[in-house]
Amino acid sequence: MAQQLGVSRQTISNAINAPERVSPPTLERVTELIAASGYRPNIAARQLRTRRSRNLGYRLFPSADGINGAIMDRFLHSLTASLQQHGYRVTVFAVPNDDAEIEAYGELLETSDLDGFILADTRQDDPRTRWLMDQEVPFVTFGRPWSADNEACPHPWVDVDGQAGTAEATHYLLSQGHRRIGFLGWPDSDSPARERPAGYDLGRDRREGWKTALSPHLEPHELDLMSVGVPDSIREGAAGALTLLANGATAIVCASDSLALGASEQLRAAFPDKVPAVIGFDDTPVAAAVGMSSIAQPVEEAAGTVVDIMRSILDGPTAQQRAPEHVLLPSRLVLRDGGGPLATPPGL
Repeated sequence: MAQQLGVSRQTISNAINAPERVSPPTLERVTELIAASGYRPNIAARQLRTRRSRNLGYRLFPSADGINGAIMDRFLHSLTASLQQHGYRVTVFAVPNDDAEIEAYGELLETSDLDGFILADTRQDDPRTRWLMDQEVPFVTFGRPWSADNEACPHPWVDVDGQAGTAEATHYLLSQGHRRIGFLGWPDSDSPARERPAGYDLGRDRREGWKTALSPHLEPHELDLMSVGVPDSIREGAAGALTLLANGATAIVCASDSLALGASEQLRAAFPDKVPAVIGFDDTPVAAAVGMSSIAQPVEEAAGTVVDIMRSILDGPTAQQRAPEHVLLPSRLVLRDGGGPLATPPGL
């Protein structure tokens, strides 16, 4: 085969085991010939040679309400597809909490010989990342460490800029004439970082974007009235919207599509002649189906970036000398509501 293509045997080997080391034109010629020949690499032999299983672990989280869980379903699907494209596979496991996840790390490393892990749902002082760094196990997180200086983080991470997304949504509503724009997010907490509910840091980040955009237009005490935190569900979203409406809100930016769906019904009832001025977060299929505006996350790009970073850690010749990669991807405001403008406040 090497002679037929006019390349070395090492180039053929690189095309199969380390395609990033081969130029795109050569890689294309080699892969086409490999596919035509029906050749299938001997995975067991490769593992013995590289001392790697090409298998990564990922903890599967339950879907809270079946709506926002679609985002992590998309991430897992894209992650799996991208890993398979590069000759890797993923071992999915389910555990009830972080302590059980750490215990699973040790068991999987021993019994399944995993090369590393992909983590999600990060938080401040995350015990999982600390354990993996102490054990010198390769990993990448989908989510920031939520520290004072995320760029100083000693491990690689990929995340989406939710703060910029809610700021963009708020600026859009301001451009439509709204001033009393509420934020419907998740409950705050005074507990230590490790004891805070899942999504706490994520919710605060999204709230900060709304606050930064709206603070020039409202007094501090008005901002306090315009922010409500409730558990992430459609029913709680409706209840939270009632509070915001009572405080004079004419539009609402939400931390999730579940909250936005509940809020939308309340605004529809309050302003029956207007399209509800509600913007969700995550741009789930449900939001698209009901024509609700939302902030989209580039989930597929995030998964692909996570895989690229993990491959560079495992396959890169100077991995120990490389600084950890930190990637913050932009979010995007998707306006729907029947294709027309969102509601304008009463009297405008």
